[in-house]
Amino acid sequence: MSRTTEPLIVSNADARRIWLRAQRLDTATPFGEGAAAVAAAVDHLGYVQIDTINVIERCHHHILFTRIPEYRRADLRQAQTADKSVFEYWTHALSYVPARDIRFFLPAMKAHKRDGHKWYASVTPTDMRKVMRLIKAGPLTIRDIEDDVLTEKEHLWQSRKPSKRALQLGFYTGVLTISERNGMLKTYELMTRHFGWDRPPKPASAAETINYLLDRALRSQGIVSLDSICHLDAPSKKAVRRLIDARLRRGELVPVAVEGAGKQEHWARPEALEPAGDGDPGLVHILSPFDPLVIQRKRSELFFNYGHRFEAYVPKDKRVFGYFALPVLVGDDIVAAIDLKTDRQNRKLLMQKWTWVGVGKKQAARKELKRRIEDELHRFERFQLAE
Repeated sequence: MSRTTEPLIVSNADARRIWLRAQRLDTATPFGEGAAAVAAAVDHLGYVQIDTINVIERCHHHILFTRIPEYRRADLRQAQTADKSVFEYWTHALSYVPARDIRFFLPAMKAHKRDGHKWYASVTPTDMRKVMRLIKAGPLTIRDIEDDVLTEKEHLWQSRKPSKRALQLGFYTGVLTISERNGMLKTYELMTRHFGWDRPPKPASAAETINYLLDRALRSQGIVSLDSICHLDAPSKKAVRRLIDARLRRGELVPVAVEGAGKQEHWARPEALEPAGDGDPGLVHILSPFDPLVIQRKRSELFFNYGHRFEAYVPKDKRVFGYFALPVLVGDDIVAAIDLKTDRQNRKLLMQKWTWVGVGKKQAARKELKRRIEDELHRFERFQLAE
């Protein structure tokens, strides 16, 4: 199939259904339960973003709970620390990634080892020797190092502890990995010892990595664009486009014109466009603002006619949805944005603001939508307050 093939026109409604199916948000328990479900979810999605904000539960737990109804935080700890089926590294942000995909991240680790890392240029050889000497005796957290002389920060998010910067540099260069998290306290371990390698895997080639990026997007997005494949990774776009053209010629992809996308090109595997059984229209999902369904704001605006605003860093008088608003998906529509806060001391989930959007703006639909959303809020509160 050549690039001149006329694109298949896909309505917004059909594009949404394809994307929700790819995100596994159209069925109640797509991955099962337990640590195996965590590994399966991360494997299918390609990555699950990690974030430190804890107005409600941190986003990595929230994203997994959205797709694993019986999810427990211990399931992720089991997958990371005992089963070693997931590991942490940088995608477009710090994320959990399938351990079987580690070879696609080894080239970036090698590049940081060779060229350094701009965030940790101040790490000295003495700092690195210190943490490596300590970690050879066993896994290490920053709290285990008590003799640091604090230094000035070079940028806002940098630690004042030289040892912490050295641990982070070791992580980015692939010498160390994060073997466990307790809250946001990271335990560092030698990468080879954690995975039990005699020899590390062979790093993926540049061509293999580009194939991986495209396949990951096709699997988790259904319909893709260059922007959605290369989210915050503009340097990869040229090579990804060449690969798309090659797959179009072989008939492995088809061009798609999504309603309202204008000149923005989209593509899909032919089987992704085939009719499938309807998903469960009764499902309600209270999404993290970092959920892969909404993290790409322009894409969610195109597919759902809803562009989420993350307003934690917006002045209070300019906020529309609230400090930490969560999009609410009912069936295949985003119908509300709810600003929530967990009061852990009094063990309550606090409603800060409720904003109707999309079909939720229709007065006739609100009573039933509100009932269904409130039912899910009760379940969500139980998850928030669970130990």
